[in-house]
Amino acid sequence: MERNQPIFVPPEGPPLGITPSPEIYAHMGDENIFKMLADFYAELEKTNLRPMFPEDMQEASKKTAAFFVFLLGGPPLYQQKFGAPMMRKRHLPFTITEEARQTWLGCFRLVLKDADIKYSFPKQHLEGFLNFLDKFSRWMVNAA
Repeated sequence: MERNQPIFVPPEGPPLGITPSPEIYAHMGDENIFKMLADFYAELEKTNLRPMFPEDMQEASKKTAAFFVFLLGGPPLYQQKFGAPMMRKRHLPFTITEEARQTWLGCFRLVLKDADIKYSFPKQHLEGFLNFLDKFSRWMVNAA
């Protein structure tokens, strides 16, 4: 699913002023975030998005988990290993449609069911986190 068409830019632009609460990291810690992202990637592996990802989905999940550790209020693990996130730029080589975004969000929603039990995700921040994922994923769409 590599790019082969002009780049679409979402008219609303990048998400501004919405970040998940740092309390999420305080409750979950690295281990639970890495487990949550491993489960998320296991769901992605079952979808038509699979060709967008590296062969080693476990390693890919660890890279994304490092990004989410920082995003959720923890140390900058991703930046220390890979540099500035620049997520839209990193996703541009792939064709990401609204349909692909919905599949991605669906996998996250599935993994976040009972996240308070599975990963110590603080329930009071779940709605805000889902809102963040919705807005963040809109910015990754690059094909109309």
